[in-house]
Amino acid sequence: MQMGEGVEWALHSCLNLAWAEPGEAVPAAKLAAFYDLPAAYLNKQLQALARAGIVTSVSGPRGGFRLARPPGEITVLDVVTAIEGPQEAFRCQEILRRGPDGSESVDYRKVCVVSQTMRGAELAWRKELAGRTLADLQAQVEGRLPHTPAATRQRFREL
Repeated sequence: MQMGEGVEWALHSCLNLAWAEPGEAVPAAKLAAFYDLPAAYLNKQLQALARAGIVTSVSGPRGGFRLARPPGEITVLDVVTAIEGPQEAFRCQEILRRGPDGSESVDYRKVCVVSQTMRGAELAWRKELAGRTLADLQAQVEGRLPHTPAATRQRFREL
């Protein structure tokens, strides 16, 4: 499975919003300029995050985006799902039904070893992402690079 680059961009943008001044809305252009990303494409990711209730969009001269809820209430899976959609990565097509011993009466999604293995892997992956919040990522980054929050706010002021 391969996720689009929008997931990485969205996760980093959410972290940067978590480090923004409290109550500050950061324009999409500043979020894009932070990592030299194409503003129009990042804006699409931000709109997807807004539709999912992860960020809010503020209009006006001091407008932009900010987190819609505390970082501890936003999981990595929330962001991935907002950008990539909720569909399963593996979709069993039940090709065993067309094989030599296939039967129309069997739900191969439930009995196929390949389908069960892929579903189990996906559930483990989703469980891991659902168990990690933006606050967890923040704490990990700040543990490694304690200056990051202040440096992020300074960079926003300079952009």
